[in-house]
Amino acid sequence: MRTILSRNGDLVPQLLWLSLGRDDDEAEEALYLINPGLALYGPVLPAGVEIKLPILPELVPTMTVNIWD
Repeated sequence: MRTILSRNGDLVPQLLWLSLGRDDDEAEEALYLINPGLALYGPVLPAGVEIKLPILPELVPTMTVNIWD
C-alpha cells in the first residue's frame, strides 16, 4: 500500500485518477474504507493530508458496439 500527501485544493477523484489511473465508485469506496475520517475534510482537501492508496485490480475495458457500422 502506497501513501501520498494531498496538496491544497486536491480532490479525491483527481488523486485517484493521477495515482491509480481510475476514479470509479469502487476505487473511491476502497479509498474511504482504508482512510477513516477522510470524508470529514469535504470535497476539497487541504495540504498535507496523509492518504493511503488502495490496491485494486485493473479495470477490464468494456466493449462498445456501434450499431451504425
